[in-house]
Amino acid sequence: MLGRLNHVAIAVPDLAAGTAVYRETLGAKVSAPQALPEHGVTVVFVDTGNSKIELLEPLGEKSTIAAFLERNPAGGIHHICYEVDDIISARDRMKAAGARVLGDGEPKTGAHGKPVIFLHPKDFLGTLVELEQA
Repeated sequence: MLGRLNHVAIAVPDLAAGTAVYRETLGAKVSAPQALPEHGVTVVFVDTGNSKIELLEPLGEKSTIAAFLERNPAGGIHHICYEVDDIISARDRMKAAGARVLGDGEPKTGAHGKPVIFLHPKDFLGTLVELEQA
């Protein structure tokens, strides 16, 4: 069921500054910022060749990462994302195994325009897990 690592997401308090670190210091190719109001974030993707780094900045008052940045003001790793062939089958398998799917349990459209779900970090060794349909 588990596919390749799609990305590692890092919450940042300042997206422009975070982008500069990857683009100027590390010489990475970084996408243009993309606002995702339904998720409460603005994101950029850093191309690493075989995967991506997603930098997330809060967007709006209902940002999903605002509380994370309150606890971690400098930012830090927020979640990891794995690809799955069938998001509904993966969700149902996770629920049957006792894992908690966050939100209403229905897939939402993620930054890549594909269905995603998030799984509770307490069920995955303290790590927030995103599953994205490949």
